[in-house]
Amino acid sequence: MPRPLRVAIVGAGPAGIYAADALLKSEAATSEPGVSIDIFERMPAPFGLIRYGVAPDHPRIKGIITALHQVLDKPQVRLFGNVDYPGDITLDELHSFYDAVIFSTGANADRALAIPGIELDGSYGAADFVSWYDGHPDVPRTWPLEAEKVAVLGVGNVALDVARILAKTADELLPTEIPANVYEGLKANRALEVHVFGRRGPAQAKFSPMELRELDHSANIEVIVDPEDIDYDEGSITTRRSNKQADMVAKTLENWAIRDVGERPHKLFLHFFESPVEVLGEDGKVVGLRTERTRLDGTGNVEGTGEFHDWDVRAIYRAVGYLSDELPKLPWDMASGTVPDEGGRVLEAGAHLASTYVTGWIRRGPIGLIGHTKGDANETVANLLADHAEGRLRTPSAPEPQAVEAFLADQGVRYTTWEGWYRLDAAEKALGELQGRERVKIVEREEMLDASGA
Repeated sequence: MPRPLRVAIVGAGPAGIYAADALLKSEAATSEPGVSIDIFERMPAPFGLIRYGVAPDHPRIKGIITALHQVLDKPQVRLFGNVDYPGDITLDELHSFYDAVIFSTGANADRALAIPGIELDGSYGAADFVSWYDGHPDVPRTWPLEAEKVAVLGVGNVALDVARILAKTADELLPTEIPANVYEGLKANRALEVHVFGRRGPAQAKFSPMELRELDHSANIEVIVDPEDIDYDEGSITTRRSNKQADMVAKTLENWAIRDVGERPHKLFLHFFESPVEVLGEDGKVVGLRTERTRLDGTGNVEGTGEFHDWDVRAIYRAVGYLSDELPKLPWDMASGTVPDEGGRVLEAGAHLASTYVTGWIRRGPIGLIGHTKGDANETVANLLADHAEGRLRTPSAPEPQAVEAFLADQGVRYTTWEGWYRLDAAEKALGELQGRERVKIVEREEMLDASGA
């Protein structure tokens, strides 16, 4: 008797769930015998960076979860949370249960920044700080926030999130879902000045216009831009003409540069044409940042001027990009931090690794917005289904849906389910209701498992 096409997806963030959605909308799913999808996630809760990478004061972005819910609610989809690849289940084991495996594990580590002093005490990766304030269960419960003057390196949205959280007061963030340990940590935050540094100009900043404008919405944050940093060359003008978002960002920065500085207590400086060259230290601790002034070269790129400046800061956060963790048993491109692929098909020594696919940031690196992620998923799934139609997929030895449940039980894996997410969701909302808040995030892994009924 024919059986459904069995597909495993490793990673329950947007990329993985969009891949499931593409499968569910395919002709293979809408005709007999259909498709059956199991999503594996190392965290007890789904949604990846939407839960653990989006700042808590961005609830509208978390609204994406509503759309993801609609996919996970489908009867053809099962969630296995708190299951680690490869610690709890290996590639060979996945292939024994499924016709095809899609990896969508994303990126959650910090890219390195190779400048002297970056290893000093007081120098941090932005991703680690984001994990802390987002209540990730696998990071420390405290964060050192003693510095009154702080630097953030990078001009993307993560840099803005970090700068904004550092510059806001704890009470401003209390109405959000932040857990008690994060609120107490932020109450002790001594930062009065936050300096954001970009090596290129306003036209090259990677902020989204809405994220940028939000900086100015806080009653406690005075956003300051030096008029001398408003500069454009021919390449910059071309960028503004061809990219509406870049033009909107530049206009916002121009408006801030010409206004008078107000009286709001926390100052947030946006610096352009300053390239970090060294973290200054004494006794193993950060005591400053040295930058080299840059200038535009006509193409929108910059060159050094040989003019250096030392900034009095006592903590530094690098927000220069995310990096994916290497996946055992899969080929790996060290330079890009991605799995080599062609159209989502994993490539090993130039040949397709049978029944093995990638989508999202593990495929193309941590760039692009939701639209790119959906496009990735559609392409990967289309090629997976083409391989299925042409008989190129491996045949699993135990394709029955209950086989993987029995395997995890035999391994002693305490896994969560989609039904368990609803229980965890209700528990977090109940905690919030006690405090007059929408939700309070549960942090401890064991408490998440208990609330989920794992």
